[in-house]
Amino acid sequence: MPEKHEEEDIRNTEWLKIEIFSPPETADALNNFLDEIGTEGAFQETLEDPSKNGFFEPTGGEIIQAFLPCDGRLEIRLASLRKYLDSIAQIFPDSEKPTMKTEIIRDPGWEEEWKKYFKPIRVSRSIVVKPTWERYTQTGGDIVIDIDPGMAFGTGQHPSTRMCLEAMEDILLHDRSIGNWHVLDVGTGTGILGIAAAKLDAESVLCVDTDPKAIEIATKNALINNVQDRVRMQQGEITAVEEPFHLIVSNINAKTMIQLRSQMDRLLHPNGYLIISGIIEQEKHDIDEHFPSDLYSRRQVLNEKEWVCFVMRKNADRN
Repeated sequence: MPEKHEEEDIRNTEWLKIEIFSPPETADALNNFLDEIGTEGAFQETLEDPSKNGFFEPTGGEIIQAFLPCDGRLEIRLASLRKYLDSIAQIFPDSEKPTMKTEIIRDPGWEEEWKKYFKPIRVSRSIVVKPTWERYTQTGGDIVIDIDPGMAFGTGQHPSTRMCLEAMEDILLHDRSIGNWHVLDVGTGTGILGIAAAKLDAESVLCVDTDPKAIEIATKNALINNVQDRVRMQQGEITAVEEPFHLIVSNINAKTMIQLRSQMDRLLHPNGYLIISGIIEQEKHDIDEHFPSDLYSRRQVLNEKEWVCFVMRKNADRN
């Protein structure tokens, strides 16, 4: 979370709150564009209604919310966004055109905005992710992860996060060939993947992120989930990491993943697992090219909406 003086600056600054309602097929492209024009506090959530079992189910649309500071660049950014919305409508003529509304506010209230859309969600057979402010009655073999996201990424609501968690559960619970799992979470965000690894009985987990705020939030979440004895946080690049790992998981983006491939290769044990997500369908070829099958055998490729998660295993003769 921001330091005290940063929080005061946020409250004293006027912001343009942007809310876009979009069909699922255009939401990811819009979310990426908002990031490109420099929005803050952006998040994308599936519009959901409560189901009979207490969880929330998709209603067929997405809501994207973001904030722009009311500075000298606001009108240029807003005009660029409106133009992009028009181009989206042309690219997807059979889809409903996304609609946008805006309002000027002084305090973005990041945490309160999250609370409107972040509800308990079952992300895999065993794993349930819930916000710290919501109640959930644990049943059977549920593995419950409590998350307070602050301004970091990773709540289990996004397809790329869910697929990583599903793949981790499958590997850590079913591969008995490794007795004491050592896991590396690259770009940890809220710490959700590293915390999940610990709750899936990994012996040690290292969570790395270049953002000091993410490390602060992830550290807090590890304490909330009582896994701080097995989960370590480290700010910086993975070039500073030396120890080897049986599993590396990273939910960032294809470009960064390709840049980090040699480092991940260096840190992964032969026969070790690599789970990478944050990749869109159009980028699959790039991943195939830079993570060739002679180096990494494909164990599984997961798809949800336009997002892809690769589950690979480093070939045994790679040292």
